[in-house]
Amino acid sequence: MTTSATETERPTRRLRLPSFGVQVLIGLALGVVLGLVARAMGPDSVDAAGVADPNWLTETLTTVGSVFVTLLRTIVPPLVFLAIVASIANLRDVTGAARLAWKTLAWFAITALIAVSIGIVLGLVLQPGDHASVSADAASAPSSTGSWLDFLTGLVPANVLGLEGSAGDDGSVGLSFNVLQILVVAIAVGIATLKVGKDADPFLGVVRSALTVVQKVLWWVILLAPVATVGLLGNAVASYGWDALGSLGTFTVAVYAGLALVLLGVYPTLLRLNGLSVKQFFSGAWPAISLAFVSRSSVGTMPVTESVTERNLGVPRAYASFAVPLGATTKMDGCASIYPAISAIFVAQFFGLDLSVTDYVLIAFVSVIGSAATAGVTGATVMLTLTLSTLGLPLEGVGLLLAIDPILDMGRTATNVAGQALVPTIVAKREGILDQAAYDAKRTGQAWREEAPAEPVAVA
Repeated sequence: MTTSATETERPTRRLRLPSFGVQVLIGLALGVVLGLVARAMGPDSVDAAGVADPNWLTETLTTVGSVFVTLLRTIVPPLVFLAIVASIANLRDVTGAARLAWKTLAWFAITALIAVSIGIVLGLVLQPGDHASVSADAASAPSSTGSWLDFLTGLVPANVLGLEGSAGDDGSVGLSFNVLQILVVAIAVGIATLKVGKDADPFLGVVRSALTVVQKVLWWVILLAPVATVGLLGNAVASYGWDALGSLGTFTVAVYAGLALVLLGVYPTLLRLNGLSVKQFFSGAWPAISLAFVSRSSVGTMPVTESVTERNLGVPRAYASFAVPLGATTKMDGCASIYPAISAIFVAQFFGLDLSVTDYVLIAFVSVIGSAATAGVTGATVMLTLTLSTLGLPLEGVGLLLAIDPILDMGRTATNVAGQALVPTIVAKREGILDQAAYDAKRTGQAWREEAPAEPVAVA
């Protein structure tokens, strides 16, 4: 029996997966459902000390999410180092790079000032400290606090890669890194490469090749993001739920209202004032914003933020690879502006302390400058303690807010990352180096264009 030509030539049907954005949305919905199921199942057991042993579903969700974030954080040190060294070499003009750096920092400060102003107004209008039913027994000082000396100590690398080792209770050794220190080392090596000249060409060839390989590995990791979203959000719902929101409802509303005003009001306004499409920005930055929301880590999301800023939003690689890592440590409109402002007002109201006009000025000052001061030890709690200690407010107030911190941290981190992509885009537009065609390009449904521009734009 022979097969007809029509049958042999019939194309094989291939399963067509939804676009990347749709996959992430499905992951978000599935994560909420599985998280609620895991929470309803309850713990497997509770020991004599009252510590709950999570059930198998919660444990699975936790593992899936943590493995993905670990993979992303593993890529951060080589990606930051290689990208910045290659970018500075591509710029071939340290003066131009310095101008971009100062303008980037200026825009960081401008947006931070707007964000903290919104936080102060919301704190005064909603009075979250006067409408809280949380018990004063929950007040406790945090284990880590912010200091104005952290910026200086954070700048000095402990070693060439900014890696730090710590011994665990079981005898294992864990490694952590400081993005700010890696940034400093990479800038120094990049400038040295420029000064050496042609003798550094072999080294630059290795750096560029290694960067290409690291970016390919990053793409493979990002393909796991929809699955990781299920684990990250599912674990958040299963572990924290929404039970604690009742006692701090007004405070939660104030924080999320501030985040919404910045993310959906201030940022779109700045985009329009600079002649940029709001829809194109958010569709291009969506992979990073959504991942930041579920992972609650600006540093962990940084490889994705850098890639979407460069490939989807058209910011030259030579600039994006510098501005985004810098923003991941110092640009935090959610964690370092809105949240500390509202939290400081909450703590003052809860303990019956009056804040003067000078205190509100100090809140703004700490929010604009303090994120750089705590860049070596980033975190909303550290930034909050710096604000409270500067104002002379009791640090025990931090303990009142810890119960709902994971819920707030999702929105804070998403706002942080959106701002970290926004500022380089605006600066690139104003400097005339933005790839407008890439910015306006039709989105393909993928996280970003897999192929980067062949040559970055040089800055004169």
